[in-house]
Amino acid sequence: MSLTTTIDPSAEPVLVPTSGAAPGSVATSPASPAVTLRGVTKTFDPAQGPVIEDLSLEVAKGELVAVLGASGCGKSTLLGLVAGLDRPTSGQIVTPGGRPALMFQDASLFPWLTARGNVELALRLRRGEARRNRNDRRAEADRWLDLVRLGLHADKRPHEMSGGMRQRVALARALAQGADLLLMDEPFAALDAITRDVLHEELGRIRAETGLTVLFVTHNVREAVRLGDRVVLLASRPGRIVREWTVPIPHPRRIESPAVGALAVEITEQLRQEIRRHAR
Repeated sequence: MSLTTTIDPSAEPVLVPTSGAAPGSVATSPASPAVTLRGVTKTFDPAQGPVIEDLSLEVAKGELVAVLGASGCGKSTLLGLVAGLDRPTSGQIVTPGGRPALMFQDASLFPWLTARGNVELALRLRRGEARRNRNDRRAEADRWLDLVRLGLHADKRPHEMSGGMRQRVALARALAQGADLLLMDEPFAALDAITRDVLHEELGRIRAETGLTVLFVTHNVREAVRLGDRVVLLASRPGRIVREWTVPIPHPRRIESPAVGALAVEITEQLRQEIRRHAR
């Protein structure tokens, strides 16, 4: 069985299934894909079987796809594979725009650096940036902080900021990496409802301004419906796509709106069925 994981700026997103990979339907969008997964399987312990099995998905440029599923269904494993932190056991992953940026539930900021310093560090690590003029780098960091509306707090350190502000810095740092694709692993889960609502609005605004592509993992069904252009539901162990919804509600959306609520109820029922099936 061959193995191909492609993270190559010059790669074309035209894929041939790897030998031995079972053909499956691909969750797709009609626009050009920012990431394509074809027949991806990941096994850590052969005795326990695959965590993800024969998963195929395309995410179009500028699209936000929300990934839902019960705990342990492989959502975070999926993001790790797309990020290049691990390799699939079989299957193929192509990200034509290069390596994605990754944002976690914990902001994971360096506590001794200011908000600006944390963003500048991402710029220093970006390819070809090591010898860049420090003043230019500082100015760019400030532009990213302005984008997430933290320009007036650039000199604060993490302990001086609220949880929502720290997540904004983490978002600015991720955007500063210059990636075309942002992978978000429950980034707002630890925040209170009001702060989370504000950051939902901010993410929508930033996507509208930048054309950012996002693969967004969450346990929150309403969050998935509010943010997503599409919502995909993973089965529980092995993780594979069992249902997909295109969200027809125009942006901007309110999490408490009847339209969001109605679709969330439908998706929640499907999620419950998957959880019950796995519990048998």
